[in-house]
Amino acid sequence: MDAFLTLVQKNPFIKLRNTCLVGPRLVHKRHVLNSYSYGFKNRAVRTANLLPTADAHLSLEVNTEKRGSMTDSVLEDLSWPSPNDEIPFWKKDFPSWDMNQEVPVNIEKDSDLMHIVHITAEMAPIAKVGGLGDVVTGLARACLSRGHTVDIMLPFYECIPKQQINELELMTTYNSYHDGSWVPTNVYRGVVSGIPVILIEPSNHFFKGQFVYGGSYNELEAYLFFSRACLEWMQVTGTQPDIIHVHEWQTGALPLLYWDMYHHLSLKKPRLVLTIHNMEHYGECSKEQLSMCGLDGSGYATIDKAIDDRTIGHNPERLSLLKGGIVYSNSVVYHGILNGIDTAMWNPAKDVFLPSKFHAQEAEGKKICKRYVQRGLGLAPDCSRVSKDEPDSVNRVPLVVCITRLVAQKGLHLITHAIKQVEELNEASRRDVMTSRTMIALERSAFSSTFQRGGRGGGRGSFRGRTAINVGNYIDGLHGGEIAQVDMEGGQMVVLGKASDGRVEREFEGLSNLVILMELYTASFPFPSSLNDLNCFPEIIEMLLTFCEELSHMLYAAADMVLVPSIYEPCGLAQMIGMRYGAIPIVRKTGGLADTVFDMDDQSNSDMANGFVFEGIDEGSFNWALDRACRHFREKPDEWNDIVRKVMEIDNSWNNTAGKYIDVYNSIRARC
Repeated sequence: MDAFLTLVQKNPFIKLRNTCLVGPRLVHKRHVLNSYSYGFKNRAVRTANLLPTADAHLSLEVNTEKRGSMTDSVLEDLSWPSPNDEIPFWKKDFPSWDMNQEVPVNIEKDSDLMHIVHITAEMAPIAKVGGLGDVVTGLARACLSRGHTVDIMLPFYECIPKQQINELELMTTYNSYHDGSWVPTNVYRGVVSGIPVILIEPSNHFFKGQFVYGGSYNELEAYLFFSRACLEWMQVTGTQPDIIHVHEWQTGALPLLYWDMYHHLSLKKPRLVLTIHNMEHYGECSKEQLSMCGLDGSGYATIDKAIDDRTIGHNPERLSLLKGGIVYSNSVVYHGILNGIDTAMWNPAKDVFLPSKFHAQEAEGKKICKRYVQRGLGLAPDCSRVSKDEPDSVNRVPLVVCITRLVAQKGLHLITHAIKQVEELNEASRRDVMTSRTMIALERSAFSSTFQRGGRGGGRGSFRGRTAINVGNYIDGLHGGEIAQVDMEGGQMVVLGKASDGRVEREFEGLSNLVILMELYTASFPFPSSLNDLNCFPEIIEMLLTFCEELSHMLYAAADMVLVPSIYEPCGLAQMIGMRYGAIPIVRKTGGLADTVFDMDDQSNSDMANGFVFEGIDEGSFNWALDRACRHFREKPDEWNDIVRKVMEIDNSWNNTAGKYIDVYNSIRARC
């Protein structure tokens, strides 16, 4: 019991004040219920009961391999969430997480140390939109642990949560050029997750708004300013790092500025590395826009410099900041170095966002995390009739999670197909359960009526004197347990992601509304009045069209499977984070996904097997992988648990791959 008690963290999950906006998915649901009330008025009222309440019966909460290891008293220590809560469970205050304590102390230090400065548009966790932020933070921490001096330079976005920055202070104020004038600029220094951070804050309107991207300013012009402002700060302060490591198109102009301007001034020592995380965005700009940062834009409109090859012959021809960065950097990394994950930030044994911690040798807490998320999102039933000693049928239903940016590269058509596929499978399953429930009810009625009359003809076998409930229990025994324990096929799916394209976001909103209506229709299927306990039918699909760092941690911990159906993926982090948290990956065989996930049914590579892989981009190929994963989950539970332990022990940390970046740095650095 003492060992189990250490799994459950009580205080972080007491309901606290609201700190962020309500999730869009919950807003959508209320909107749909109101919009369609003219046709679903009675049904909507009944469907509202599908959402479990915070004080729902707790005997269902966790199904463990060893019954009795999770007692009611332990479960009651958690404040179980509900989708009806005013504050969503992922928007509470959480304890601070000191990443300094998580840095490995046994990492061998490098002998030839450098000063490395990352210049980036994102950094986890304070300014994260996708994998870029995770990579920058993870690589920086890994290099720090090897003894190098590392700084991260980042725009001081208005939306950055300042409370997550330790030792924040104004370091200096200087002027940086933009579009014919010099803009007063503040530079702050702080520490985020144990990593020194330098924040650039211009006095104009750049980087203002509620989100990292999508503000009211011109983003391309803002990042042109930021690129020059970083070099200007180095010039003003005399900072001469060995390596300037720029990331993505947002900082693609910096190598041009460095070699054609600042290297001719006082910056002589730095050498430049560009990492391309996503070839989807080229940083397309006009010659006039590039000229805003002080360069002559027309001088870069050549094939050997920065012209966007896709626009040659067009009127006007355009430039590509990414191409310019490729041409002017000393080294470019796109593939060949497999990224790692920050195992300090992604650690289920110490993750402050989880209701229960767990690790490969003691994974009981993962079941609590699954139930916690199911309850909070309305994916778990509220069936008080189920005995606490009975197995939990919902825990036998696989939970598939997809955490991604909603862009074409990530396989949008396969994600939408997965949503529809899971919903269709579960609609059929729910109808089967309805039929079984109705049959059981009729048999209950027949047995009760017959035996309370003394049996057929009052003869042998009379049940006279027994109550209808006792007879009902006898019928339940014939059917293998309580009504709620009718085995359900199919699965559940949660999508967490934000679309940068308004058309894509509207498509997913429409799909979300369609799923709600399908659930309304199925839930309103008529029952005999004695069986009108519709709470036994949870929701199946949950789509949250946003990004939330806290919720992403919880979803990885809750997931049985993590879906990554990318069309192309130089590396990919979701599959590695998922495995770290015991979620088995379902991936398309491409790029870094093919390098890290190996199919369970590949007998020639059984030692490496750790997931389910498909090769095509068609729905049939995807179905094949998803079906195999779900069958494996249901039919081979012991083997599945072994796989979970196996993937949690795989070392995908930056410690294995940071050395390759160090080799790149050493190959280009200037030796004095």
